[in-house]
Amino acid sequence: MADATAFHDLSAFVALPRIAGLALSPDGTRLITSAAELSRDGTRYVPALWEVDPAGEREAVRLTRSESGESAPAFAPDGSLLFLSERAVPDSAEDDKDREEPAIWRLPVRGEAERVLTRAGGIGGFAVAESSGHIAFAASLLTAAQDSEDDARRREAREKAKVSAILHDSGPVRYWDVDLGPGVPHVFVARPGADSAGAPVDAGARGQIAEGIAASPDGSLIAYTAYVGQLPQDKGMAVVIADASSGKRLHVLESPDHEFSEPAFTPDGRAVVCLRFTRPTWEASGNCTLWRFGLGDCEGSGRDLTPDFDQWPTRPVVARTGEVFFTADEFGHSPVFRLSPDGEVTRLTASGAYGDVVVSADGGSVYALRNTVDSPPVPVRLRADAGDQEPVRLKAPGADVELPGTLTEVHTTADDGAALRGWLVLPDAAAADRPAPLLVFVHGGPQTSWNSWHWRWNPWNAAARGYAVLMPDPALSTGYGQHHHQRGWSGWGQQPYRDVMALTDATVARDDIDEARTGLLGGSYGGYMANWVAGQTDRFRAIVSHASLWNLPGFAGDTDSPAHFTRIFGDPLERTERYEENSPHLHAKKISTPMLVIHGARDYRVPVGEAMALWHDLLRFEVPAKYLYFPDENHWILSPNNAKVWYETVLNFVDHHVLDKEWVRPALL
Repeated sequence: MADATAFHDLSAFVALPRIAGLALSPDGTRLITSAAELSRDGTRYVPALWEVDPAGEREAVRLTRSESGESAPAFAPDGSLLFLSERAVPDSAEDDKDREEPAIWRLPVRGEAERVLTRAGGIGGFAVAESSGHIAFAASLLTAAQDSEDDARRREAREKAKVSAILHDSGPVRYWDVDLGPGVPHVFVARPGADSAGAPVDAGARGQIAEGIAASPDGSLIAYTAYVGQLPQDKGMAVVIADASSGKRLHVLESPDHEFSEPAFTPDGRAVVCLRFTRPTWEASGNCTLWRFGLGDCEGSGRDLTPDFDQWPTRPVVARTGEVFFTADEFGHSPVFRLSPDGEVTRLTASGAYGDVVVSADGGSVYALRNTVDSPPVPVRLRADAGDQEPVRLKAPGADVELPGTLTEVHTTADDGAALRGWLVLPDAAAADRPAPLLVFVHGGPQTSWNSWHWRWNPWNAAARGYAVLMPDPALSTGYGQHHHQRGWSGWGQQPYRDVMALTDATVARDDIDEARTGLLGGSYGGYMANWVAGQTDRFRAIVSHASLWNLPGFAGDTDSPAHFTRIFGDPLERTERYEENSPHLHAKKISTPMLVIHGARDYRVPVGEAMALWHDLLRFEVPAKYLYFPDENHWILSPNNAKVWYETVLNFVDHHVLDKEWVRPALL
């Protein structure tokens, strides 16, 4: 029995290293990852770069140690390592040391790191051309700025005048937790050897959101994801392909019915492979496929690469051999898949969830970060030509975590005959003569799946307190085919709700689960479901609602992404039936279950007004409730000490109501 794990001590839990990202050197001999650890004062996470042996023989070696941290590793053709950091330049002027703006740094094979590219306002994502070494990167210019020098002067003037105002003449104005503006995103292309004193080529405005930059192998072309559309209902993502030397846009992949993202060039630079997402409509859920857009001799042609694949691919990785590798949620896992040039899709892995896929130059090996519900991410190696294989784990920073329980699955049948499944975490003490209390975690999205490790919604902290945790995948979840999305499309609170209840019923039927002591928790869409459940049933003894949707008509005009939501629910002024059928606030009078409401003020996807309206309704109808508010957090609670407070408050709240323990107010609250 694990009675002293990191999950029994929240300080130990938040101190666990968190691995993210992979980069493989051109010759395949060096694999780089990032591991975030607590800062010296324990108030933030600081990522550092580590070198992992691709052969799996040598221990990992730490490469960077600055207080600012390093991220986004990428290799240049000469084998030097590029990364983003806000670190100060040694022996620089005092005002430069105080500047906290991400810049691109270069770490040679031997020697010290040096800053190679910097911009006023900082640098966002970047990509390196495989053979030429050109660097394409995102940065912003103030709307009225004539050039980079003018931009720097204007930014300095704003800072001295303490002006923070932003004037918008188009949308969007916010994105997740970021206030967009006053700068407008651009793409810049730096030639090999360019530095901060150089003049990179401006490849043109990208729209108001900058994501997913790619460079052709020879550096002559760049591709990136842009936000397009003039009216809110038309907003969406497009892929822009531009000439790297002049900035001229050559192609824009956009459509009234589709959105495009995550571009990757083929090895010959004559095509781009990207994601194409069919926009959802009132009638039908969206769908995602891999899309190939031809350039050169086949200019302007596009085709679906995965027309018969019933899951949703993620970011494509194109190998030099022409094969495309990607991941996709599938039945509670997220395997790596290989798409051959003739269109055959092969699953490479049998279990686990994979991400950050990179492929060796010869196409023989695939590296990725693998995790599961019961194990955090670690780098692994796969054979590119083998199906349903077990990965080779590589030596990485951090140690294996000891768990306070075990993981199993729950299966049942929905009221419409659909097969349902979910993960079930069982604490060590659970047994027929000692049935465990149950917490139901409903995932966000809603189009996602419980298939991987979660730092923010980690079930093992609850297991350490003796709870079983059900993690259901109801209708709308990914990984179960297009039909599973469609089952819940017309009613977020209808079929998905019944599926959650069916899986809960199947779980409490076990002799090691205590049916009389249950609680339900959820965030984002899961928070919506928590609110919906509260107004439909009193079977749970406590409900936790994090970053939740409450008043759907109001949410439609307040979220940073109104276009996607109104395509599903309709214009709240013109088509009200789905709002009336599915908005939790209309059932406020029926709520009697004690509720904990949690929200971050910088959440723009589900704005904090939703929590305020829910909180006021709970007070108005005298529901036992508490409100945990984070003025400086967003959709997720990310800083380590706030995360500790989050877990402590949530677990103390359910202890009080589910286990009848005395309420304990967290010490820092």
